[in-house]
Amino acid sequence: MKDFKDKVAVITGGAGGVGRSIGLALAREGAKVVISDIETDAIEKTVADIKAAGGEAIGVVADVTQAGSVQALADKSVETFGDLHLVFANAGIGAGEFGNLWDYSENDWKWSFNVNVWGVINTIKAFMPRLVEQNIEAHFVVTGSANGAVVKLPYTPIYTCTKAAVQSITENLYFQMKMMDSPVQINALFPGPHSVETGIFNSGRNRPDDLPDDPNKPDFGIRSAEDMKVMMEQAGIKVELTTPEEVAETALQGIRNNQFWILPLTEAIENAIQARHDSIMQRTAPPIVELDG
Repeated sequence: MKDFKDKVAVITGGAGGVGRSIGLALAREGAKVVISDIETDAIEKTVADIKAAGGEAIGVVADVTQAGSVQALADKSVETFGDLHLVFANAGIGAGEFGNLWDYSENDWKWSFNVNVWGVINTIKAFMPRLVEQNIEAHFVVTGSANGAVVKLPYTPIYTCTKAAVQSITENLYFQMKMMDSPVQINALFPGPHSVETGIFNSGRNRPDDLPDDPNKPDFGIRSAEDMKVMMEQAGIKVELTTPEEVAETALQGIRNNQFWILPLTEAIENAIQARHDSIMQRTAPPIVELDG
């Protein structure tokens, strides 16, 4: 897909961070955008910003953890714009886990899987039948993470685990579309190459009431990528950040190039991937990933 003019794009988690930037970038290229999120005020602001820039957009409140909510999003998108050309399964959260894996709250596990894994599953179930039925060129783009998909960082095991599952789902979806000879393309988007300045570090603002946080969980005061950067630099680790706007441009170019792996990487992560694959092929113990920025 080389040209986004008049294409219809639906973005979950579209009112902030990477999703918002993708929506704005697509609108600038003439796409019609459906911004979906769980935060009403943020949706309204993003839609207003798109319209102010001359784009066309609607906002739909949807909770990706609820199949019926995502199906209603799909129905509204089709009702408003007709055929769909781009669907971004982008919504995701971080539970903020710290310490030993066996000490993590059951609620953190459930919340993370509900959003990060079931959110993708629900989006696939709601949108893929329509995309396949249309039988026209379309892209279903899943936002994953190198942390889980290709390496395992020991600092955030719940997040890592969910993103490993997401990548398995994404690859299987890709295989099935290829076996069907479908014009629907599947893309795995990995924000990066560095940590991205998004609201994922403050995911607790959208935490559901039925899965409350553990009040005794350690709080290191990390509410943003900048907070994380400061903490790491205090420990002597230099950290670079990537902006959501950079990720959006990477995503659109990856779609133009029809890349499955939309995967910008640092040299450190490339080395970690190679070391992990070497350990598999040589049947040696997996190396611990140590990042220096």
